[in-house]
Amino acid sequence: MKEWFAMKCEHFEGTVEELVLLKIREIEEKEHVRILHAVESGSRAWGFASPDSDYDVRFIYVRDRDFYLSLRNTKDYIDWELNEVLDINGWDIKKALQYFHKSNATLFEWSNSPAVYYTTDEWKNLYSRIAGRYFSCKSALYHYYGTANKNYREHLSGDMVRYKKYFYVLRPVLACKWIEERKCPPPVPFDELFDTVLEDEMKTTMRELLAKKVTMSESDRAPRIEKVDRYVEEKLEYYKTLAEAMEDDRNPDWEMLEELFREVVLRDLLSIGSVNDV
Repeated sequence: MKEWFAMKCEHFEGTVEELVLLKIREIEEKEHVRILHAVESGSRAWGFASPDSDYDVRFIYVRDRDFYLSLRNTKDYIDWELNEVLDINGWDIKKALQYFHKSNATLFEWSNSPAVYYTTDEWKNLYSRIAGRYFSCKSALYHYYGTANKNYREHLSGDMVRYKKYFYVLRPVLACKWIEERKCPPPVPFDELFDTVLEDEMKTTMRELLAKKVTMSESDRAPRIEKVDRYVEEKLEYYKTLAEAMEDDRNPDWEMLEELFREVVLRDLLSIGSVNDV
């Protein structure tokens, strides 16, 4: 992996973590933003990246107060870089808080990623105040069911399939099982879901599948595995029915999110005011 990274980044001498931190500072300087949180997302955070997988860097940022007071339509995301090594993009804090109100599962994953490139106490405090109040079991269950179903129908229907795609189905299936049993955001690493909620009778098969997958490139294909297919189809049917039957448990309240938004946007202004008052 280090050899692949070095080959793709011949102009940079250092680790991928060092490169990402340089990119974060570059984004802050050129976009005039303050980054609150930056993580690895996708297969590397989940724990089943292929040898040639790229790095999916995701971040949350805040602009200055005048940006949010503007009458003009403003962009609420930054697409910074996309190449063979790095895929970097982020969301504005306003967009992030609006999506927390919807209990967006992607934001909970970014918040709980085990691969954190950069974070702040400000973000940790914000998330700790949000997590328990705005996580919706029904919304998250629909998200993970939909992700699993889409990937299964699109990528695992032929006789020869890419084994990595099995994990793009199995992980959200196990996330559904976690939500059903524990009523809280599922962990990001596949290993934790595997160890905690996967049925014992499936573990040997899954270990064998993972052992094969980690030696394969992104494009390699192999025969479908009937036992895994049966397991996935059974779970998809079950969680579709369960999600439809659940009551809507989203939190309709905006007050805390509004308060947090104002705190974040006004932080620098208030800091300057306190210094001037001394």
